Amino acid sequence: MIKNDRWIKRTALEHKMIEPFEERQVKEGTISYGLSSYGYDLRLSDEFKILSETTPIVDPKNLGNESFHDFKGNIYTIPPNSFVLGRSIEYFRIPRKVLTICVGKSTYARCGIITNITPFEPEWEGYVTLGISNTSPFPARIYANEGIAQVIFFECDEECAISYADRKGKYQSQKDITLPKI
Repeated sequence: MIKNDRWIKRTALEHKMIEPFEERQVKEGTISYGLSSYGYDLRLSDEFKILSETTPIVDPKNLGNESFHDFKGNIYTIPPNSFVLGRSIEYFRIPRKVLTICVGKSTYARCGIITNITPFEPEWEGYVTLGISNTSPFPARIYANEGIAQVIFFECDEECAISYADRKGKYQSQKDITLPKI
């Protein structure tokens, strides 16, 4: 069952599911973030990993730190038809009976900016690594400390047999922008 704002607030506060947790949707003068009717709009931190122009091929089995350079700032302009990695400000701890789906915000989608995130599995925790693509033929800005994606929470009737923590998932407890692992 999809969960509403009352469940999200209660669970976030009682179980530290989202830290820091914004109890209301903040939207004046900013791309909105915080609690919404049936989800939570997470914010983009000011840390980015930018793919080097000298990277010969993007290979998920062989993409190390040498392929990226770090950038820290409140605004980053993504070149046309390119992407950047970022991370959430919020740290998530997903309960064992919960699965999330995370989708990009429509404000960015209307500008050709797509945010790609995989589901947060039961008992996964960490800062969210975000793949942010500029599909437009023009440079596009993204803003740190503002909304970038919405997390939708689903609670199951039963606990899963094996959680992400149980199987020692490779992205468990990530603290920084995490590159692909095999």
